[in-house]
Amino acid sequence: MIYEGQELPKHALVMVGLPARGKTYIARKIARYLSWLGYDTRTFNVGEYRRSQVGARQPASFFDPDDESTSGVREAIARRALDDMVGWLIGGGEVAIYDATNTEKSRRDAIWQRCHAVGIQVVFVESICEDERVVERNVRDNKLRSPDYADVAPEEAVRDFRQRIAFYERNYEPVDEPDRSYVKIIDEGRQVVVNRMAGYFSARLMFFLMNIHPARRKIWLTRHGESVFNTEERIGGDSDLSARGLSYARSLADHMLKQPKTDQLVVWTSTLKRAVQTATHLGIRPVARRALDEIDAGICDGMTYEEIKRDLPEEFSARRGDKFRYRYPRGESYADVIQRLEPIIVDLERQRHPILVVAHQAIIRALYGYLTGRPQEECPHVPIPLHTIVELTPTAYGYEEHRVELEPSLPDRSDAPLSMGPWPQG
Repeated sequence: MIYEGQELPKHALVMVGLPARGKTYIARKIARYLSWLGYDTRTFNVGEYRRSQVGARQPASFFDPDDESTSGVREAIARRALDDMVGWLIGGGEVAIYDATNTEKSRRDAIWQRCHAVGIQVVFVESICEDERVVERNVRDNKLRSPDYADVAPEEAVRDFRQRIAFYERNYEPVDEPDRSYVKIIDEGRQVVVNRMAGYFSARLMFFLMNIHPARRKIWLTRHGESVFNTEERIGGDSDLSARGLSYARSLADHMLKQPKTDQLVVWTSTLKRAVQTATHLGIRPVARRALDEIDAGICDGMTYEEIKRDLPEEFSARRGDKFRYRYPRGESYADVIQRLEPIIVDLERQRHPILVVAHQAIIRALYGYLTGRPQEECPHVPIPLHTIVELTPTAYGYEEHRVELEPSLPDRSDAPLSMGPWPQG
């Protein structure tokens, strides 16, 4: 990625912490965020390397640091993952995440020296948790679902994993190297400690890490109801809802008020009338945010796609060639939209209550792309029909998706060949 005319240096984000402290959860959040922003990002999970090389069903004794017969195997596995990570970065990758315990200072020194020798900047990301209730929840909710404990009785799995943690605790040395860059996340974000974090990339990463937490809350995404401009197949504008759109607003309220924890529901809309009107019947004062306004169509605002094809054929052709990077004259591209949505993403991560976002097709596509880990270039092609709620329920490392159609949707033509008709809105 190029920033202000210069190529950003390669980065290795090295996870640190005892098992069941949320390292992989944090690593996946970082990877999803950075990929969505356009950084070429890849995670190297040492646990996955171990399972592929020696199998998943290894007892706790495999992790005994005093057992020379297994410590050499584990060291070789970690080294192979590190070799792959360095090779990938040298070969063109931008940000790598090395997901392992890395609890010993000697291991971290070796990683830093290996990366530093080839010009890779290292940031250690340590997750510390001393709340036993949180550790117990992580063990039961996440680790017992891992391939390591497939078909193992829950209590036996807990006992074995607790023993594994005890082995790591014996040699655990928290990050405290004053000359190294690091972020410590303590008790799931209650406190964040930062050391030697400087520069644009580091500041962006640090701000994100200061706001994530593992609170489980649902997220609902929906486009506004059908607008008057929708009925005329015009893009942009600030028209009111149509009669059908008003009907959807009532149906949306009926559906949402039947959901759990409605008294805690947070509602965000764009500042445009059709989005605000769609949230009217919820009985909850929505927060209207300009960053959620639809993609700016520039000089094409208010036109139909047939008019654009007829009057601006070069623009029509340019958008067909690269929908993600195409920028409407005096307007925006999808790439621009993602940049403007970054503060929304951070606020979304900060929220601890269930949230409903009522916005527009390009906006919902971009938010959905982030939450589900889609590459940037796929965002403009995600089908998001009118009058459909996308319900995202958090799981251990991502979201489970469920869609609810409250009315027959307008035809979704986001993936239709251009020769069959005009562009889809957004």
